[in-house]
Parts: sequence; structure tokens; C-alpha cells
Amino acid sequence: MKRGRFRHFAVAASLVLSLSTLSGVRAQALTADQDDAYILGPGDSLALRFLAASELSGPINLLSDGTASLPLLGNVRLTGLTLSQASQWLETLYKRQLLRPELQLSVATPRPLRVALVGQVSNPGLYTLSPVGNESRGDVGVSNQGLPTLVDAISKAGGITSLADLRSVMLQRRLPGEAGAYKRTRLNLLALILEGDQQQNPLLFDGDTIRIEAAAEPVPEMIELSSTTLAPPDINVNVIGEVKGGGRIQVPANTPLVQAVLAAGGPIAWRANRGDVELVRLSRNGTVTRQKFALNLSQGASNSKNPPLREGDTVILNRSGLAVTSDALTAVITPLSPILGILGFIEVVNNR
Repeated sequence: MKRGRFRHFAVAASLVLSLSTLSGVRAQALTADQDDAYILGPGDSLALRFLAASELSGPINLLSDGTASLPLLGNVRLTGLTLSQASQWLETLYKRQLLRPELQLSVATPRPLRVALVGQVSNPGLYTLSPVGNESRGDVGVSNQGLPTLVDAISKAGGITSLADLRSVMLQRRLPGEAGAYKRTRLNLLALILEGDQQQNPLLFDGDTIRIEAAAEPVPEMIELSSTTLAPPDINVNVIGEVKGGGRIQVPANTPLVQAVLAAGGPIAWRANRGDVELVRLSRNGTVTRQKFALNLSQGASNSKNPPLREGDTVILNRSGLAVTSDALTAVITPLSPILGILGFIEVVNNR
């Protein structure tokens, strides 16, 4: 290493440089339009290249405390900065060491992203999405090359529920810096599905929160959405009562009530009361709702007459008046059958 290339003072290898001294660079960064730039964090692998000091170039890793070990500088905190901010900060520091501190900083391997999904998704919670590779959802492969998107995250959480308000999906994102500030934006996923507006499907960054609220009224397009990647692939429902193959069955997500009855074998001709079909639903807060519908096999999907079903719904096809009478007579006559049989035998003997 040539002596003339470097200043004569050295910095201890264990020195941790605080970002609080980055006043000039930070002030410029806060006014720059970089809100949606990639923010560095623990787990990122970076590539550092010096234009005039190639022997100092090489890979660097951000540790769990947010610092990276750099040649001549020691440990430098980079967490919370964008690549542009980090490059400016390092050049500022290397001006004390190098005559030509120009450098290039890039992300070699991004860290896995942790995003939170809350509200009207099948499985709310915190999810880790890999920036590279393919995620899977049941038998459906979800392309996840590069950074994952909003739709990738919803698919990972099992898809939306039938109550989801897709016209107003809130995305909360962290802003660069240590202040912990966030910005929020509203997205319209219906525009993505119905019109192909891909601006409504942004790339996700680490720390994003996606909130899908319940719609004030049923979404008319929900039936159409059942065949998209936003819906869960399958749900399990119970169809019981006067059906030919009652029990727990698996159907595609958002299958209407009538189609679920048909999937269970259909109603038993004379026993089923087609005007008395009940839908029993258990909500997430533990309350149970019970609605009545008329079974019309020619009825198309409709939120008011043929609603889409959700995971765990129970459909009860009640008995007709004839079935009730028949069952009552059977209940009375069956215990008397042995006695009636004996009396009939005695009568036959006496008539001989």
C-alpha cells in the first residue's frame, strides 16, 4: 500500500462511527426524493468497489447491530440508509484516508424481507419473504424473482377474505433515517385485477405493513376474484342436512352456496326444503351469524341470494314438511313394530 495514497493519521479498527455526525449528508438525504429507495439493514451483503484503490475493494456484510467492518475505518453503521446515502457517507469518511475516495456501493445479496399483513387476509401475521426464488401457495407457484410484490405477500398469507375492501389497501413503509418515520399510501387492487394497473402492485421492502380493511358493503366483484391469485386456492365448508353426500367438503375459494350444495351431491328430492337453507358462519371475534336463503339451482352468484362461502362455513339444508311428517311416523311406528307383528300373527291363527 503506497504511503502517498493515504493520509498519515489512522483510525483504530474497533472505532464505531456514529451517524449523528452525518449532518451534511443527512440533511441532503431528507430533502431528496428517495422515500422508496432500498434501505439497508442487518443481513444485507454489499459489494464495495474503490475506483482508485482496488486492493480495498471487496464484499462487506451488515451485522445484526447494523454495522459493517470496513478497511481503514473499522465498524461503520449503515443501517437505515439508502445506497446513495451510504455511498456519500463512506466517501465523506474516506476523504480522511484517501486522496481519491470515489467508490461504488451495491447490494450483492439482499436480506430476507419481513412484512406484516393485517386485516382481511386468510392468515394475518408477520411473514418472511425471500428476495430471490419462488414461493409456493398450495399447488400454485408464485413468481418471486427479485423483490416480492404486494400480491406475492397476500398470496403468502393465504389470500383475501370475502370481506376485503380491495379499493383501499393501505401500505405503510419506513422512511430512511433513524427517526423511525413512516409514510402511508392507498392502493386499489381492483384496478390491478380488472384493468391491469400494475402500479397498484408495488415492490415490497423490509418492514412494510399491509392493512386490508373490511368493506362497508359486500364487494360485487368478489365472485370474479375467486379465480385470481388474490383468493385462497381452496376452502373447507360443511354441507349437512337433506343432501345426498353431506359432510365436510373442499371447494374452490368463494364458491357460492348453491354450488357447494351441488358439490355435496345435491338436495334429496322429496326430503329437502329448498326454501329453508341456512348459512351458519363463525366470525373471527367469536360471534355466530345465521342467515336463511332459498335454494334456486339456476341462481347465479349473488351476495344477497347466493353468497360466496368462507372457510369453515356450515350450510344446512332443512327438511320439508313431508320429511318431518314421515320421520315423526317412523319414530312412533318403529318401537311398535314387534307388537304389531305379534298381533298380526295371532289374528292370522284365529282366522284359520
